[in-house]
Amino acid sequence: MKASPTLTNNLQAVLADLIELHIQGKQAHWNIVGTNFRDLHLQLDEIVDAARQFADDTAERMRALHALPDGRSSTVAGTTSLAQFPDGLISTKDAIERIVAAMEAAVGTMRKVHDEVDEEDPTSADLLHEFIARLEQFAWMVQAEKMKPTAKVTAADSK
Repeated sequence: MKASPTLTNNLQAVLADLIELHIQGKQAHWNIVGTNFRDLHLQLDEIVDAARQFADDTAERMRALHALPDGRSSTVAGTTSLAQFPDGLISTKDAIERIVAAMEAAVGTMRKVHDEVDEEDPTSADLLHEFIARLEQFAWMVQAEKMKPTAKVTAADSK
């Protein structure tokens, strides 16, 4: 099978977001400070590793479909849907918000292109399903770092 221009463009949009997510995750990893630093520092590496693997899977799928992936920095910077990550030191709280927003943007791109991808190539759509599920799980886990509990536990509850 040879990818149409539409399929190529859709997969390229996903690729650009995944590469940018990997880069932003590393930027946050290197520059976070504050409460729960170590936990978030390690968690960001998990996200970076997944984003890098997802980008590689996407690019290799594109090549299998005779499409040409473009991971050049100028292409990624010019086409990603992710907002630019701030420079300098960033608090863990702010980093959580930025990384969750970045993952949600990447997932948003995947959801936006999903139906067109699925129509032409269900195998590529299956990859998107896997990426979406994992990134949404990461977003939930990272966001839990700053969530407030809602249960009211008393001493009587522990008996």
